[in-house]
This record gives sequence, C-alpha cells and structure tokens, in this order.
Amino acid sequence: MTAYDDLMAFQRETEALAQVAGRLGWDQETVMPRGAAPQRGEEMAAMESVLHARRIDPRIADWLGRIETAGLDAVGQANLRHIKRDFDRATRVPADLAARIARVTSAAQGTWAEARAADDFAAFAPTLKEVIALKREEGAALAEGRDIGIYDAMLEDYEPGTTAADLEAMFGALRPKLSELRAAVREAEAPPVLEGVFDEAAQMTLTAKLARRFGYDLATGRIDKAVHPFSSGSGLDVRITTRTNALDPFNCFYSTVHEVGHAAYEQGIDSAYLLTPLGRGVSMGVHESQSRIYENQIGRSRAFTGWLYGEMTAVYGDFGVPDAETFYRIVNRVSDGFIRTEADELQYNLHVLLRFDLERALMSGDLQVDGLEAAWNDRFEADFGYAVDRPSNGVLQDVHWSVGLLGYFPTYSLGNVYAGCLHEALRKSVPDLDDALAKGDTSAATAWLREKVQQHGGLYGPREVIARACGKSPTEAPLLTYLENKFKDLYNI
Repeated sequence: MTAYDDLMAFQRETEALAQVAGRLGWDQETVMPRGAAPQRGEEMAAMESVLHARRIDPRIADWLGRIETAGLDAVGQANLRHIKRDFDRATRVPADLAARIARVTSAAQGTWAEARAADDFAAFAPTLKEVIALKREEGAALAEGRDIGIYDAMLEDYEPGTTAADLEAMFGALRPKLSELRAAVREAEAPPVLEGVFDEAAQMTLTAKLARRFGYDLATGRIDKAVHPFSSGSGLDVRITTRTNALDPFNCFYSTVHEVGHAAYEQGIDSAYLLTPLGRGVSMGVHESQSRIYENQIGRSRAFTGWLYGEMTAVYGDFGVPDAETFYRIVNRVSDGFIRTEADELQYNLHVLLRFDLERALMSGDLQVDGLEAAWNDRFEADFGYAVDRPSNGVLQDVHWSVGLLGYFPTYSLGNVYAGCLHEALRKSVPDLDDALAKGDTSAATAWLREKVQQHGGLYGPREVIARACGKSPTEAPLLTYLENKFKDLYNI
C-alpha cells in the first residue's frame, strides 16, 4: 500500500467514529432520557478525546510528507487539502481543551433548555460564560502565528475561505435594502393569517409525504421530533427532525422541507466519497443554500403552494382558505415575530445579522455575557421596531451558543445569498419548472441541484462549487432581486 492508501484507510475509520459521535448528539436531542445528560456529557467527551487523538496522530504528518501529490487526481488532491487543513487545526488545539469543550457544551445544552423553558437567562449565563471562555481559548490557539483574528479562526470551521470582513461587506449591502423593502411591506395591506386547529398526527403524515416529494430517501433516513429541528449524519444514515404546533402547521411543513434540503445534500453526494473528507457537505453556507432553496424558492413558490393547498384540503377539508392564491399569500405573509426559525424570507436575514454582530463582540471581548441580554434586546428593538417580551423569544431562543457553535450563524445568510444565485441559474436552466411544481413534482429542481452542487461533496471549495453551478461568482444581487420581485408582487408595492 502507498502512503496515500494508508492515510485514507486511517481517515475512513476516523470519519466512521465521527458519525458515531454525531449519532450520540442526535439521540440526545430526540429520545435520550433527560436524566442521562451528565453521563452523556462524559460519553461525548470520551468520544471527542478519541477523535482528537486520531486527528493529531503523528502518522498523519508522516503520510502527508511521503505522498507524491503530483501523481494524484483531483479527488486525491481534494482529500489531501481537507486532511491537511483539519490536521493543522486539530494540532493547534490541546487535547484537554477539546475534551473540556465537548464536556461543557454537552452539559450546557441541557442547562440552556431548562433556562429557556423557565425564561431565565441568569440561570444560563454562568454556563455560557464558560462556553465563551473555552471558545475564545480555542480561537486563540487556532489563530496563533497567523494573520487572522479569533473570530476568523472560528469561521473556518463552517465556511473555509471566508472572513468576517467578507461577510461584513456582503451583509452591509443586504441590510439597508432589506430594511427598506420591509418598511414598504409593513405599510401595505397584509394577507390574512391562517386560523384553526390542525391535528398534529396529520401534520406528521403530510410532512413525511412532503419529505418524499423533495427526494428524501427514507431507506437511509428517518423523521423524528425535536425542540429545535435539525439534520444529522451523512452517507447512508442521514436523519432529520421537525416539530409540530396544532395552531401552525406551516412550522412543521417548512421545517421539514428545510431539513430535507440539508439531508438531500448529504444523500446526494457521490457514493464513491463515502467516509472520506469529500463525503460530507463542503461548508455550512453551501449546506444552507440547499435547505433555503428547498424551503423558500421552491417550497414557497406560487406553483408549489398551489399543490400544497390541495394536499391540505384533502387532509383537513375546508380549513378556511378560499383558494390557492390566498393560500400562497398566507404562506408568504410578512409578520412581526421574535423567532428566527419562524421568520419569513424577507426578515430572516435581519435576525441572522443581529446574531453575527453580537457573537463577534462576544468573541472579541467587546461584549460580556452579563450584558448580552440587554444588547440583544436593544438591537432587536432597533431593527424590528418592537421590544422582546421574554428571553425565550430573545437571547435564549437558539441552541447554537450553548453547544459552542460560534461562527455558525452568518452561514445562514450566506446560504441565502448562495440560494439566490442558484435559483437564478436554475430558472434559466429549467424554464418550465413551475409546470412541474404545480403538480408537486420537484424532481427537475432537485435533480439540477444534485448534479450542480450536491454530488460534489467536498471536491471543490465553497464559493467554487457555487460559481461552477451558476457560471459566475456569488453575490447578494440575485437574492435581493428575487426578494424585491416576490414581495412587491405579493404586496402590490
């Protein structure tokens, strides 16, 4: 065997163990007994110690040094690129720090959930301080000796090749135009709201049908319920969760479609890349582009909502919406609200930009945890024009900071930007797409996305895969054009 073969055999075992660790996280969010949390923290810390030891194994450096890169094809070169980057990052973080982060964030998740249920930020603040301190320590280790800041070092985990300055410029172009469009919409006559009680078991039946319609393979996946919907796994075991609310079936349906976008990406990756560095999504921004285009540009389109209206009528009978056009306007209604995951397309990015600015300040030390709740409430009122009523609708609503995902939030808006670019290219490639969507057939769209984006996994860099799919470098312009056209039409502006 060559050095490359030895390295890849070792890497496949590491990838397999990482999948097992991920399954522990899925179990914790879905079916784990509440009382098991302390033990689960120890289990996850133990797994992280094993994984960290493998990621810094000195044999990796030896193998890398002996591989003749000139003889490798594009797949081999890409595998080495990922392995070198991951090895460099792993060797910068001390093993005891990696284990402490795993242990603390596992326990913090339960503390956050209890504080959120009690609307008590003070109960969570000491734990969050510990998480932030550990992540600053990690960021400093990752940035040491390099011309980057701590936050840029954290971003590399989720969006390699992107800096805070890149995002600040992009988001700076988004925010004023979104705010202007939002102000115009709020002045216009709003569509009606959906009213009624919608059986939650029936929601789960319809949501499974939606998942299949969007190409989710339930032979290698499953749908469960969780407080915070998410997707987990890759390759031949890709699971999603959703949630139900008897008064809001759209929460269930569109959470499912969103997570199916993530899952379809993982299921769509070339099977030759299974349990290799290329066998998972290349970045969270690209991942989010898939979930957002599935959920919004496809799932909330006039054509597809026409089909969904028929399906809801078949399940619930006359549910108070007279026709498909009214249903489309209700689905896309711009509404005041506090919760990011429930926000409409127009306002969603404003929620993300708030978090981006606050977490950068936390990581730099310009904002302390004791001042976070007040900072959140002030910024929210400035951006949205009304005050946060309780912590579960504000600073406690998201799980991300409790589990140490600093640098993750901006990839949501970056994913929207990528989705805008992909949607523009998709429409040019499949001009009759709406005819199929009106029948509930998403296959032309999902096949295009699988061919252009999903199958490549980690073969190309994040922006490269979007540029190859669209024929040009990604910018915020297509997203803004899409949003302006859609909401000006919806609100007769």
